Amino acid sequence: MAVIRLDSDVDGAPILPGVVTTSLQRVINWSRKSSLWYMLFGIACCAIEMMATGASRHDFDRFGMIFRASPRQSDLMIVAGTVNEKMADVIRTLYAQMAEPRYVLAMGACATNGGPYHDLYNVVDGVDRVVPVDIYVPGCPPRPEALLHAVLRLQEKISQEGIRRTA
Repeated sequence: MAVIRLDSDVDGAPILPGVVTTSLQRVINWSRKSSLWYMLFGIACCAIEMMATGASRHDFDRFGMIFRASPRQSDLMIVAGTVNEKMADVIRTLYAQMAEPRYVLAMGACATNGGPYHDLYNVVDGVDRVVPVDIYVPGCPPRPEALLHAVLRLQEKISQEGIRRTA
């Protein structure tokens, strides 16, 4: 019968207590990127792909992303679909109600530049004319994999916020 001591590794060498050092900014960025709570703003067919991304096959939950229906509890707005003039005011109001820091992801051709409806009088040529957009997801409609890739890019962007680089 083998006896394993908890104060030593497999070879019998003593285990020294580990010390982890980092900056507070890195810890805050890690926690922000690991717990994005997103507010759905599905206006058109891209919303179906967004719902598929949140379903069990692609599973947003494994990235720490949880759907919230309240803008006051959300830090990511995913705009999926055509934005018309009436919806622009609603988007602007919801964006203003979100707590800082807040991020916007424009999903699909319609949210990015108006899509096939860009020449209609009531369609906004991209949600970036209403609120600042951090990440664009191309496609009509984009696949769930493209949305996951965009979220990973946003997480990389969040993890680099506020960290000064020294030469």
